[in-house]
Amino acid sequence: MGYKVLVTKIYKDKKCYIATALYQGQTLLEIHLDSMEEQSILGNIYVGRVKDIVKNLNAAFIEIAPGTPCYYSLETLKRPLYVKKINSLHLVQGDEVVVQVIRESSGSKPPKVSTNLNFTGKYLALTSENTVLGISRKLDPEMREKLRKNLKFDKQQEFGVIVRTNAASASTEEIMEEYEKLKQEYFSIKNTAVYRTVFSCLRQGEPEYLRALQDLNPEQVDGILTDDLQLFQQLNQYFSRIDEKLKSKFTFYEDELLSLSKLYSLEIRLKEALQERVWMKSGGYLVIQPTEALTVIDVNSGKSIAKKRAAEHYLKINLEAAEEIAHQLRLRNLSGIIIVDFIDMESEEHNQALMQALRESVRTDSVPVQVVDMTGLHLVEITRKKVKKSLAEQLCGSHK
Repeated sequence: MGYKVLVTKIYKDKKCYIATALYQGQTLLEIHLDSMEEQSILGNIYVGRVKDIVKNLNAAFIEIAPGTPCYYSLETLKRPLYVKKINSLHLVQGDEVVVQVIRESSGSKPPKVSTNLNFTGKYLALTSENTVLGISRKLDPEMREKLRKNLKFDKQQEFGVIVRTNAASASTEEIMEEYEKLKQEYFSIKNTAVYRTVFSCLRQGEPEYLRALQDLNPEQVDGILTDDLQLFQQLNQYFSRIDEKLKSKFTFYEDELLSLSKLYSLEIRLKEALQERVWMKSGGYLVIQPTEALTVIDVNSGKSIAKKRAAEHYLKINLEAAEEIAHQLRLRNLSGIIIVDFIDMESEEHNQALMQALRESVRTDSVPVQVVDMTGLHLVEITRKKVKKSLAEQLCGSHK
């Protein structure tokens, strides 16, 4: 079953958002909300100024605007693009350097920036400091080898190239055309940055709803729908520029009696995705509690009663919970450290089956997820890469 994508405007607490929702059948897999009032800085490239060096953290704080310091890890420092350099071999206070926002602020944590500039297209990503050729590990070995042989990039040490998963469905000509475009963007930034003043925004990242659409594989998409005329016109131009295959699947939904969000129960699904308790078909339920430091998920048997063979019954609930947890992490965009307290099982074989099922369930996530291990207390540790704000933060900014 292919995916359907909805792009529409919704209102919550008197605020307007552009909602990008990814469905498989009637199941909402992902939803991203862009506030019409607040513009995201994720992906933006700035001329920043080093405000402070914190040696015990091995970090620096770099301002991208007056009063907007961002966290920068000195461990990642390789070949920064300086606009103004103080007379020192090291990064020091007062240096002006080109940085890109790679993570938005979260709770009390400031935005995070990198000097490894990333120019991302549909098939490739060009990186300014990691000067190697990388190919997505989501592709099978045969396809990886085929792409490695067919794609002939410049032999230089100026930048690196990462071949993305979508490259598997593109021709060599399409990939190389994008490569030339990304290369041109990189050199344009590099050659003009030295003439720009501190706090200049050299490049704005795409809005989240456009970034989400750029990553779609046309072969896996059944349709892209919007019921907003302004969005339809913007997206029509966008698809003409990036992907004619996606444009052919893009349609304008018209029904005065039934809106697109009502047709797909978007408001109901959104409300459910913000609730603490998630019921499962078996009668068991999850309790999901994000905190500043981590997210805790508790699995409960609830209304599910085991009359006989309790061990097999608890395994069944845990396996259902593993699949639902993977779904909720993606839907709510929960990231960082996640601790899961499954129902205790004495059988080592059952515990191994659960861990295998959890690892399989998170593989479809578009964000890197690592199932670390099960501790001696039978708590399962998961990490999920933090890039964008969680769904709760996108709406109110008060939860992780």
